[in-house]
Amino acid sequence: MKFLISLYLLLFYFSPAFGQNSSNTAELLIQKVLDKVGNQKYLQIKTIVSEGNFTLFRDGTPYRTDKFLDVIVLPNREITEFKNSGERIIQANMADKGWFADFSRNILRDQTDDEISNFKKSMRTSLYNLLMGYWKPEKAVLSYIGKRPGDIGKRNDVIKLSYPDGFEVEFEISDQNLPVKVIYKTKNKEGKEIIEYDRYAQFVEIQGILTPLVIDHYQNDVPTWRVNYINVTYNKTIPETIFQKPRNLKEIKKDLKI
Repeated sequence: MKFLISLYLLLFYFSPAFGQNSSNTAELLIQKVLDKVGNQKYLQIKTIVSEGNFTLFRDGTPYRTDKFLDVIVLPNREITEFKNSGERIIQANMADKGWFADFSRNILRDQTDDEISNFKKSMRTSLYNLLMGYWKPEKAVLSYIGKRPGDIGKRNDVIKLSYPDGFEVEFEISDQNLPVKVIYKTKNKEGKEIIEYDRYAQFVEIQGILTPLVIDHYQNDVPTWRVNYINVTYNKTIPETIFQKPRNLKEIKKDLKI
């Protein structure tokens, strides 16, 4: 009897109907999140310009904070300028290519394959990717995982995106329909698996869009960096030239300005 029950449950959970129900549940959750964070105003986001502080952690302790200016043109372009005590770094990404500039070391180069791969991963794990459906052209599969413990006394719903290349990312949604955590796995240089996750906090309304002002990143439960936004502006016009790789560092001697 136990065998028959187990077989029945196995057939049920792996049947096409269950998969469809799982996808439908996940889609409904996405709509609830959209309703919470701004709905059509959120879906109409084309560009994001932000400023703030980027803090690096070492062994779980903050040790360096840079000021940053970040420009995103959805779905797959981003340029970020970091500044700290005379040091200045710019990294720019445009889908499958990018460039990197380090002014204190007089370096201007194309990004490596690993750097471009990390950028693509950051796009796949972003809230914009989930809520705006940028995962669909990549043929990722959307599913509902269930609930797991969240804050004390609360449980979060979990949505998963599974990509054809094996990459998976989970999004935790609070009982207030806010995206509060993103979880995924990577491997270090030694090939060991690492569990990485982002925590979103301090949501405030900006231009009718609920926006998290703090993102904390962890690797195997150890904090590695924090983003603290000071200013965020949506749908500002961004010149195409900002992403073009300069011929030399002198061409971008001035601070990045939008």
